[in-house]
Amino acid sequence: MYEQKVTLSNEIGLHARPASIFIRQAVKFPCDITVVKAGRSYNAKSIMSVLSMSASKGDEIVIKADGEGEEDAVNSLIDLVENKLGDY
Repeated sequence: MYEQKVTLSNEIGLHARPASIFIRQAVKFPCDITVVKAGRSYNAKSIMSVLSMSASKGDEIVIKADGEGEEDAVNSLIDLVENKLGDY
């Protein structure tokens, strides 16, 4: 199991388009990936799960992965949140 914390800095958080981009990145990895916000876990590969998280700008989330490629998966999603979701 590998995990890292990140704070959402894009204007709309993980809603609609940014959530779909996040999920498309997550499904590239064979490991199980979850996102934890306020003590609740969400499936990072499910649009309904990610949207139900209601993650907004300034929220801290923990991205966890377990299995093959777990570190690469978490680091890739952290990079996406920190650098690329701000464009949406």
